[in-house]
Amino acid sequence: MTLTTSERPVDERTDGSTTAVAKKKDPPWGLSLAVLVAGMFMAVLDVTIVNVAVPAVQKDLGASLEDVLWIATAYTLTLGVVVPLSSWLGNRFGLTNVYLASLFGFAIGSALCGMAWNLESLIAFRVVQAVSGGILPVMTMTLLYKIVPPEKIGAAMGMYGLGIVFAPATGPVLGGYLIEHTNWRLIFYVNVPIAVLGLIAAVLVLPRFPGGARRPFDAYGFVTAAYGLFAILLAVSKAEDWDWVSYPTLILLVSGALSLALFVVIELEREHPLVDVRVFLTWQFTNSLLILPVLSISLFAMMFYVPTFLQQGQGLTALEAGLRLMPQAFVVGFLMPIAGQLYDKIGPRWLVVIGMLLTGWGSYLLSGINPDMTEADVILWTCVRACGMGLSMMPLMTAGISALPASRVDQGSAINNLTQQASAAIGLGIFTTMAVGQQAQMAADRAALMTQNRAAELPVIPMPPGMGLTPDMMGAGGDRTLAMYGLYQQTRLHVLGASYSNVFLVIAGLCVAAVILSFLLRRPPAASPGDTPVAVHAG
Repeated sequence: MTLTTSERPVDERTDGSTTAVAKKKDPPWGLSLAVLVAGMFMAVLDVTIVNVAVPAVQKDLGASLEDVLWIATAYTLTLGVVVPLSSWLGNRFGLTNVYLASLFGFAIGSALCGMAWNLESLIAFRVVQAVSGGILPVMTMTLLYKIVPPEKIGAAMGMYGLGIVFAPATGPVLGGYLIEHTNWRLIFYVNVPIAVLGLIAAVLVLPRFPGGARRPFDAYGFVTAAYGLFAILLAVSKAEDWDWVSYPTLILLVSGALSLALFVVIELEREHPLVDVRVFLTWQFTNSLLILPVLSISLFAMMFYVPTFLQQGQGLTALEAGLRLMPQAFVVGFLMPIAGQLYDKIGPRWLVVIGMLLTGWGSYLLSGINPDMTEADVILWTCVRACGMGLSMMPLMTAGISALPASRVDQGSAINNLTQQASAAIGLGIFTTMAVGQQAQMAADRAALMTQNRAAELPVIPMPPGMGLTPDMMGAGGDRTLAMYGLYQQTRLHVLGASYSNVFLVIAGLCVAAVILSFLLRRPPAASPGDTPVAVHAG
């Protein structure tokens, strides 16, 4: 009788050989999965919860908005550097050990961010936090594939998806509440007890996967990959300030692309590459990576532009805007486990096709964003899009990773996570630049259509206190001035809505294009018994 992975523990000797030890069962894989998802949820939540804190940090630390935005930019840039290291670290020190170390490091980084005494220290501590935050998702997905039986992988990935999609959706609500009722530092401090509890649970529950045969560190591969990703992400992050055709932006983009091309050449020549780029020869995996950026961009565009417009265009607080997005988060949380179970029965194709169509439809509905939209409109539009995300995200990722041999799952996990992070950052950078450019053009066009005579036809608009109106403006021509100011405000909000509307129209088009690739997805072949990993018990 052949024992399953959880029933066949081994004892690793100093010479690398293994011998069977007394039979001892691991905890149920569902319990291990719950521990992994909790750690993953915390790391991904931190990406969006910090965005809500930007105004509070700016006020408390007395910095400019451009400088404060570096707390998010530094985090993204660091991810591009550390994620390629994940596979090598897991192989060298063991997946479970690296996961535990990352969880501990994330707690330390979060505590340091909460104690930051100025903006420079906060940015530096965000880098420390990002080192662990970039490795955690990769280790989580790789461990998931090691622990969960192949026939249950769809259901397990459905639970894993709660960290990928549900966490970003709840970030604005939790962040808005903490900032409105406490202090921005608590959004970092709250991670510490959660990480400590997760660390204790992981030590008690997770099976131990020792490191494999030691392989040399690919320094040239790391340098070329790190610089290439860093340069491209930096160029996209600062392109709105520097201009896309400025010399710094173009130099970074071109040198980054050349560096990544050199990285591919180096990796193909290495016996032990840092990242095995040959995984792209597996079409199922590559196809999933072509579709995945569309979902990532759709997710983060909705989480960025909709709350921004609700606050700037309709005057809601961060908490109120976040609460309007909560229903769609619950829709995602409800559908993802169901999608995982359906994946195990019918495979990925129709789930992703239907999901992409719904995501495209929801994005098209969001193109109706305007100052007069109601709360019901926002909830309906975002929930339609959430149905698509809930059905398609995890089946897509599962189909891609499951198509790889077990020995390359860690490589695939690293590339998958990097694709999500990089595509979201690059997509938001491009769309924000597009939106800002359109706002300037549309504002200029509408201003040219206005005449001073038209102001006399406008009604007097009541102005809230504190608008900086002078006594002169309230004189004989006060009515006209107030009316013109009201018209200006109205025009500005409609221009803002129109620019965001065009962003969602483009995303809807990308979703439709991705449907074509979705038809090419198929159920991965069943894993062979030899692919099943062996765990070493902690006890």
